[in-house]
Amino acid sequence: MKKLFCSAAVVWFAGFVSATTSFAGGDEVVVVYNSAVPESKALAEYYAQKRGVPADQLLGVTITKSEDVSRKEFDERLQQPLLKKIEAAKLWVFGAVDVPGTNGKPVHVEGVVVKAKVRYVVLCYGVPLRIGSEPDLHEPGEENLRAELRRNEACVDSELACLPRIKLKPLLAGPTPNLVYSTTNAAAISPTNGVLIVARLDGPTPEIARGLVDKALQAERDGLWGRAYIDTRGNVDANMKLGEDWIRATAEMCRLLGFETTVDTNGALFPPGFPMSHIAYYSGWYGEHVYGPFAQPTVEFMLGAFAYHLHSFSAASLRDTNRNWAGPLLARGVTCTMGSVFEPYLSGTPDVAVFTARWIFQSFTFGEAACASQNALSWMTTVVGDPLYHPFGQDAQKLHNELEQRGSPLVEWSHLRLVNLFLARGSSSLETSGYLDNLPLTKKSAVLSEKLADLYAAQGKPSSAVLLYQQALKLVSSPQQKIRLRFALGEKLASLDRNAEAYEDYQKLLDEAPDYADKPVVYRKLLALAQKLEKRDDAAKWSKELNLTNSAAK
Repeated sequence: MKKLFCSAAVVWFAGFVSATTSFAGGDEVVVVYNSAVPESKALAEYYAQKRGVPADQLLGVTITKSEDVSRKEFDERLQQPLLKKIEAAKLWVFGAVDVPGTNGKPVHVEGVVVKAKVRYVVLCYGVPLRIGSEPDLHEPGEENLRAELRRNEACVDSELACLPRIKLKPLLAGPTPNLVYSTTNAAAISPTNGVLIVARLDGPTPEIARGLVDKALQAERDGLWGRAYIDTRGNVDANMKLGEDWIRATAEMCRLLGFETTVDTNGALFPPGFPMSHIAYYSGWYGEHVYGPFAQPTVEFMLGAFAYHLHSFSAASLRDTNRNWAGPLLARGVTCTMGSVFEPYLSGTPDVAVFTARWIFQSFTFGEAACASQNALSWMTTVVGDPLYHPFGQDAQKLHNELEQRGSPLVEWSHLRLVNLFLARGSSSLETSGYLDNLPLTKKSAVLSEKLADLYAAQGKPSSAVLLYQQALKLVSSPQQKIRLRFALGEKLASLDRNAEAYEDYQKLLDEAPDYADKPVVYRKLLALAQKLEKRDDAAKWSKELNLTNSAAK
């Protein structure tokens, strides 16, 4: 077993970390806070201390406390002071370069960054989010843009990402092409290529914003573990195909990279009662406001989790815990996310497939991966989380050994990812079930017992699956996993005509989860089983419960 693990871990490590990977440090960061918000400065100092940002690379600006700022105030109180700070400290050097011209002759361009010591800016809670529209602002060349792009509102983060180009006086209206979109070289994401990596430590409260730092650091030490949930839309028209392709590619990458991956392919979002446990990674679309499991207080995000929902106004505010998506996701425990503050149009949203590949497979930092995923800057995307966060940068074997030595329960997820990598690379369910069956930890782990049960079910061994689901239920600590296990066990028992046991199982589900969000699903199963078992009184009871629920829903 040890030999099997080591050989697969070599494949895993080779796939997860590129040979050129090098991680950024605090010396590459400028931290910006709003002097008018005490919590903003405290967060800036905390982040600087945790990440080793030099004290002279903190910048306090006095600006509105609102999430919305005018173009004039943004320029005078944030953009220009930041540029002045960077130039005065010689963190960037501006100069001239010769670039190829359309006539084959070089063009002399002045005012570009030719040397950069910093690549990142971190905006702290209290720094505005959205630059409002200036309808009276008209620029030469704006008439060449498509009509729907002749807009000058923008996300503060995305506008600052173009700071290295400011002396070239780019158009404020419309998006600016991101010259490093989809790059596979993290070092190319630099002010010398016209791009500044901008992210924010933000959220509904200062405490939530500060927690993004702690969770990122702990996940870097222990790894990001858990399950991936991907919500596609199924059949979409041609105008929506781009987003569907991104999200479907994300699902396939998560599967190939060893995550236990659940993909919803119908047009609706994950329903409220979907038992979504141990969420490490989520990507989906296209609901206006947080919905389903994510709107429930029982949602279970793993430490370090990333979650992103594609919608035109997913990050219209980061303060609201119930509207849009970014704020509610942060309030419920995610460590990093992205979103749109104004209408970006589909092609102007992050390419989440590129993000996934760069962050997980190539181990870019969160900020690098988020920047590489955007084909347009000076536009509508906010990036929320510690941009230095890089949970996939460790040697898989070394991390596994450390988790074992510390007695960390997270080691079960390392084994699960290994099993999924076997499966993704063509191993049979019989081979992988043998690995888990011979692993002593499986008998102590609900996560591994459930996986082994699923493998037995796939092999057409429902009785063996039943025994493993029952074992997992005795070990489980996650409420949502327990609900999923009850459903899986009930279905297998019913398939074996063990209807009395299935009936008891579904009753236990209701007893153990009295606040379950989709009780009618359970009532219907209990009603059908009660009728089979000729429990007439019980059948009448479940029929009544169904009628009451349906009446209340109207």
